[in-house]
Amino acid sequence: MNTALDRLNCFKALALAAGLSLAAPHAFSQAFDAVRLYGAAPGKDGGTVGAAVVATYEYQGSDQRSTWVIPVLDYQWANGWFAGISNGIGYNFSAPSSSLQYGLRLTADKGRKESRASALHGLGDVDAAAEGGAFLNYSLPQGLFFTSSLRYGAGANNKGLIIDLGAGYLSEIAPNWHLGAGLGLTLANAHYMQSFFGVSADQSAASGYGVYAASAGARDARANVALSYSIDKRCTVTAALSVSSLLADAKDSPLTRKRSAEMGVIALSYAF
Repeated sequence: MNTALDRLNCFKALALAAGLSLAAPHAFSQAFDAVRLYGAAPGKDGGTVGAAVVATYEYQGSDQRSTWVIPVLDYQWANGWFAGISNGIGYNFSAPSSSLQYGLRLTADKGRKESRASALHGLGDVDAAAEGGAFLNYSLPQGLFFTSSLRYGAGANNKGLIIDLGAGYLSEIAPNWHLGAGLGLTLANAHYMQSFFGVSADQSAASGYGVYAASAGARDARANVALSYSIDKRCTVTAALSVSSLLADAKDSPLTRKRSAEMGVIALSYAF
């Protein structure tokens, strides 16, 4: 692939694979980790539609595997607005061709159902919640890019705060083939950590777990790789693998049955 349009469509496919892998209902804890605005050429309207098979776990820290087929639709407008399953609803304030992207958005934390896994019985549900947030991305011509995102509103008392930081690289390895790789780190406040990794006195009595207080700090670190093949100028297939490791109080939580986890994605995308 040698044209700017081909490169843009490859970015779309890699972003789609990442977004699809995080959009599964049980992968709530990693959803919306970054804004990926590759749905259109600079200054143009455009979107991406696709679907993927996602192999992951029932919740973050679970040892029970599950597989989902996930549809995704994302769109962005030339005036800066964007909406979709992967990015939420928001506004990009930066210039269309700028290497710096920044803005505000609304997303949704999917919560957690205690029925998802036997390890969650007695803990009660964490309800789904709306999140307000901001993002800032920076990309270099050589294919290196940086992402950051802040979200507020998740958790049992809707006071959870999450900060996601990431870096990645995209390179052409052969005609029609691109390889992307990245690293990510998530930080969370005590409200979020207690909601998803802590055990209160009431939960302890109902579940049999000991009381566990999860404090603010690093939640997890991630590494991912994605290989993309452009079938034509609009249709692309992508395979992606993400490996994550829980950190600090999330790692030591009594709910954590598996500290490290692998997530696989095979996605087909179409640019329009």
